[in-house]
Amino acid sequence: MCCMNNSNMPIIDSKILREKIKDNLIRIVDVRREQDYQLGHITNAVNLPLAKLLADDSVESIQKIAQDFGISDETSVVIYDDTFGALSSRVVWALQYIGHKDAKLLDVTFSQWKTLGYEISTEVPEIESATHSIKENKEIMATAEYLEKVKENKNVIIIDNRERLNYLEQHIPGAINIPYRTLATDGKILRTKEGMKNLLKNRGISEDAEIITYCGSVGTLSGLAYYALKSVGLSNVKLYVHSFKEWKSLEKPIDKQENANYWDLSAE
Repeated sequence: MCCMNNSNMPIIDSKILREKIKDNLIRIVDVRREQDYQLGHITNAVNLPLAKLLADDSVESIQKIAQDFGISDETSVVIYDDTFGALSSRVVWALQYIGHKDAKLLDVTFSQWKTLGYEISTEVPEIESATHSIKENKEIMATAEYLEKVKENKNVIIIDNRERLNYLEQHIPGAINIPYRTLATDGKILRTKEGMKNLLKNRGISEDAEIITYCGSVGTLSGLAYYALKSVGLSNVKLYVHSFKEWKSLEKPIDKQENANYWDLSAE
């Protein structure tokens, strides 16, 4: 997993985090529910339940959350959850959207961290607030209007990361299905770089395509897919953050798979 050392990678190896855990230049963020956090968390981690971020995901609100957690523009941030990386990926994306350069997903869940025998704590660290600027990174977001405008382009690939059955019932026209469960590997939230490249190759996804990911409602499953794509060096990736729920509410066109066979219902 040498690739995890690359500062441009969106993921950090658990062994590296363990070595740096006492480093005050790193802010570790646990996005599980408060009651789970209180029972034990990675040493020095602060608690940001995902629901708090989703309650208001305006850039000003994300900026305030960052500042309250002592995250300045220069702070290294590592985020983890206990739900295969989908919740933490949504928070990493939010920080990157306001312009934060150094936010990474931990490559394991909290349960996997404990299984590895790494230290946990029930202590809540004292945090001094910091100042964080806003430099909106609009290149990583797709809106419904943008998606409708570009979805017919040959070089645009739309990926639906919901379960196969949800995709077959209804999806954005032209989208291909890569269920979020296919992104993981044993003991890690994401496949190896080679495994991910093989998955994309098997689905006919070109590395120079513009890729837009979406899921059911708030961009968690598709956020994980966004970082899976980023982890293999794809640069032109966007998250349709409000996803299929918004698309339907706007009464945009929808496709459904007719006469799905057994294979269609299984994950790849």
